[in-house]
Amino acid sequence: MSDQAKPTFATASTSRSTLVILVYTAAIFLSATLLFAVQPMFTKMVLPRFGGSPSVWSVAMVFFQGVLLVGYAYADLLTRVVRGRWALAIHLCVMLGGAVFVPLSVANGWDLPPADHEELFLLGMFAVSLGFPFFALSANGPLLQAWFARSGLAQASNPYFLYSASNIGSLLALFAYPLLAEPFSTLSLQNGVWHYGYYLLIVLIALCGSLAFFNRDYDNPVSQAQATETAPALGRMIYWVALAFVPSALMIAVTTHITTDIASAPFLWVMPLSLYLISFILVFSQRTYISQATWMKAQPALLALIVLTLALDIRTWLMIDVGLHLLTFFVTAMICHGLVAATRPQASYLTRFYFCLSLGGVLGGIFSGLIAPKIFSWIAEYPILIVAAALARPVSSWPKIKEVGLVTGFVVLALLACLPGFREGFTILPLANWIVWGVVLLLVASALVLSSSPLRLAALFAVAFIVTRAYPPNVRHLETVRSFFGVHKIEVTEDGRFRVLRHGMELHGAQRLTTDDGKPVTGRPVLSTYYHADSPIAEAIEAVQDKKKGPARIAVIGLGAGSIACLAKPQDRLDYYEIDADVIRIARDPARFTFLRDCKPETNITLGDARLTLANATDARYDLIIVDAFSSDSIPVHLLTREALRIYLSRLTPDGIIVAHISNNHLDLSGVVTATAASEGLLARIYDESEVPNLDPMIKFSTVMVLARNDGDLGSLQDWDVEKPAPGQAPWSDDFSNLLGPLLAKMKADSD
Repeated sequence: MSDQAKPTFATASTSRSTLVILVYTAAIFLSATLLFAVQPMFTKMVLPRFGGSPSVWSVAMVFFQGVLLVGYAYADLLTRVVRGRWALAIHLCVMLGGAVFVPLSVANGWDLPPADHEELFLLGMFAVSLGFPFFALSANGPLLQAWFARSGLAQASNPYFLYSASNIGSLLALFAYPLLAEPFSTLSLQNGVWHYGYYLLIVLIALCGSLAFFNRDYDNPVSQAQATETAPALGRMIYWVALAFVPSALMIAVTTHITTDIASAPFLWVMPLSLYLISFILVFSQRTYISQATWMKAQPALLALIVLTLALDIRTWLMIDVGLHLLTFFVTAMICHGLVAATRPQASYLTRFYFCLSLGGVLGGIFSGLIAPKIFSWIAEYPILIVAAALARPVSSWPKIKEVGLVTGFVVLALLACLPGFREGFTILPLANWIVWGVVLLLVASALVLSSSPLRLAALFAVAFIVTRAYPPNVRHLETVRSFFGVHKIEVTEDGRFRVLRHGMELHGAQRLTTDDGKPVTGRPVLSTYYHADSPIAEAIEAVQDKKKGPARIAVIGLGAGSIACLAKPQDRLDYYEIDADVIRIARDPARFTFLRDCKPETNITLGDARLTLANATDARYDLIIVDAFSSDSIPVHLLTREALRIYLSRLTPDGIIVAHISNNHLDLSGVVTATAASEGLLARIYDESEVPNLDPMIKFSTVMVLARNDGDLGSLQDWDVEKPAPGQAPWSDDFSNLLGPLLAKMKADSD
């Protein structure tokens, strides 16, 4: 009889094993999906309040990583000191506490950010609005794996396969958001689906705990006596933290780099984060698809290409440029995370291991997202992290003191040799410019030859960055100003004729300093770039001035160098709305630009996001509102939505018009603006200068749209090309926007 019972017992055991694995996999998969879906979703909710700045995602990542660290610490404590059933009860209470905050929304009292310390305000907003449910979710990964380790199953000794399930759920959520959720649903619908998923997860967690702990043998806290290895030493934990630091910090630096020149949008945010997660999936997988040695061989060449593009300011086609930075980041993440995975401890110390990884991630995020923007006037963290990536390569033995001294001396000598280049007003001659290029190429070539030594590789890269920071190629003088909204570069061109203002890589204004024969320019500034005398913006302003036959009231969203001030007549009223206090200081400083001083010294400038400040300017009425705000190459999305147009219309005179400057290297915004305007009863006209030949490098041709209530309001602009809404093109609103569509439209237009 006992012999007949054995198969029945084995079958029951197998069924229980299958059930437990399925339930735990489903719970950890859903938890990770919710955890990573909420990140782009909620960040997109708050983005309009911060001018669409790419820094919003960087600071958001610091918040997410910080709360993740707290969640891992909570999971470690709960696992080690609380009996299983009590741990289940406590965690269910935490999950139910998080349910109080869903559906998610921005907390009351966090509407208008301050003019300074935006990072702290943003962290506070996230903490109050999202902190508790995100904390509850963040603990589930290590906690459920630790509970599974006490399930009594044969697979319980190696719960790390659940980590892959967690990362796959995270990855699918990240890819699904820009490819499915954002293009085909509203924020309201996404929020609703997310909060029902949260309720389902509570049920699954209760089931997971029941399967693990309603068994007398497995209801005790984890004991170190169960482990067959000693607890991780402090040095080993510091090693984990350091290896986790580099890819985490590098991820934010790469994200900032690629979003600055295109747009701050979820489909760009998720690419580096997705690669970050894929690296974890691969290194913790039971199969090895590409050996660590292969990654090691590829990394020096990729790092060298990054050094060349950053140091020498080389720009290529968008897809190649973005692809290079993402590939280099991914290879570095695979090396660092591969070294972490190779030294992971037994399951008894699993939560401590994850805590160290999270700590390294948080420190990396804090460095790139909070500290670096405050202490560096340019994006210095990216070159620093490239050097750190070279140092993170494994070595068979630590370098000798003599080698460390020689390399350190080499870097110090390079710093001393470059000190003259850091002084204010340094002028570099064309010959010296070629010398800089030669030195950098020589250093990078030497680095590739010496790539077997991480210290030498890192030192040569560091010197290349030092040389080009001291002697920037292609400019005579470089000054950088950094704020929450990006890095502003004030440069004097190599020929000395122009002082230009750049945000990221894009030109935001230029003032002629000398004539073609080298004499200083005096008197009223000569306009160039997008604001030259025959530009669409100049034509639009002139049309309004002619129509009014008297003083025109003009509002400009986005200050730049203040060039538009010289298109206004002395009797016109000109009001600027600018979100960045540093831009105001630059434009008002006669030592940098004199457009405001020489053309409209009485110009009023309102600091703050234009939508919020215009909405509060209840007495203001304008004949013309010009939307000319750019974050590097892109207009912030929230300035082009239906809600934004309604604010503009409320501040227009009965016959007033709206002009939108939509020039962009990567996005075709004409279809979106037309559809959005039509949804508010406005007609659209467009003037695209791109088809006109141009021989002057400082004349930048633009694409400009004018929106009006009727044809009569357009005046002389009626001859601009008519734009009609394309079939199926949805208007943008605060609840729906999709930058992937304009990106694809631009790529298609460029290929035709």
